[in-house]
Amino acid sequence: MSLVTSDNLAVFFLAQGEQSADTVMAWLTAFIGAARQTLDFAVYDMRLSEPLRSRFVSALHERAGAGVQIRFCYDSDKPLRPDVAGGQDPAPAGTGAFIQSLGYPWRRIAGMKLMHNKFVVRDGDSVWTGSTNMTDDAFTLMENNIVTVDSAPLAAYYAEEFEQLWEKENFENTGKIRTVAAPITFAGQPGNARVMFSPGRGYEIDSEIARRVREARRRVRICSLLINSGTLISELGNLLDRGNIRIDGIYDRTQMEDVYRQWQEVPSNRWKIPALQQIVLRAGLVGKNSTPYTPTSKHDYMHNKVLVIDDTVITGSYNFSRSAEFNAENILFIDSPPLAETYSHYIDHLIGKYRK
Repeated sequence: MSLVTSDNLAVFFLAQGEQSADTVMAWLTAFIGAARQTLDFAVYDMRLSEPLRSRFVSALHERAGAGVQIRFCYDSDKPLRPDVAGGQDPAPAGTGAFIQSLGYPWRRIAGMKLMHNKFVVRDGDSVWTGSTNMTDDAFTLMENNIVTVDSAPLAAYYAEEFEQLWEKENFENTGKIRTVAAPITFAGQPGNARVMFSPGRGYEIDSEIARRVREARRRVRICSLLINSGTLISELGNLLDRGNIRIDGIYDRTQMEDVYRQWQEVPSNRWKIPALQQIVLRAGLVGKNSTPYTPTSKHDYMHNKVLVIDDTVITGSYNFSRSAEFNAENILFIDSPPLAETYSHYIDHLIGKYRK
């Protein structure tokens, strides 16, 4: 959809039918093209058709020729039928073959859950992250956001996460990285951003999201593929009962209908169905009717994982789910009034687009 940039942080917003794949690839190749020493990719789903693949390969080849070291980590064992209720993104096979065909060092990252990251660390001082997988459909048919930030302190945390994945070749017992907020600037105003990683900090991430929702003073805006964390559902219900906080937003109705069906089969999860349905009704959440998942269907999900709470943006690869605590994920907590307003305008746009 658009690019908004200022100072050391940039955000790219994607919406179905509103940007070309070439435009997104141009953003990515510009990020790659600025590398001088290293490029480390941690990816969940990467499958690009021609000519996108050709442009990507050319950008990598040009940097490799200049002496840049390039590495890839990727999720090694996607289930044939993803557990959407557990927070697993639907993703067909093919990532391994695609990455191995590029000819750069790679590691298959094993684990009982998912290596669900989508980030690139450049030269140890810049990061590309967010919700966007590197596929044609993610670039053109899904609602996604991409954040790039030039920050050596933040990039050092992502680099540490990458090295843990690379060395272990398994994401279990990774991500227990002690992080603190780093300064950022956006729209000429100072702010700060803290990254956290699961599974090592999964429980703390869930607790931090819940705390920020619980302490909201003005608004909680949702822009998320799924809303299936029991903790989050409870806190949103409590806010609605208080009656003094604006709650609104958008989610993927089709994917959540599948989650409802899966919850119904687990007695301990059944309470979530009426609880979330009440939140959707009382907050007036808008649902995108995406195409039901099959490996060969059109993949057009409302794929963001975003909360705007007062002047804070929460975004990354982390679905708001119990399962995300045990996946390899990254999530940013960005305190910045102008950035929160920028995301809020994007959410307004999507609500208007999909309200029926």
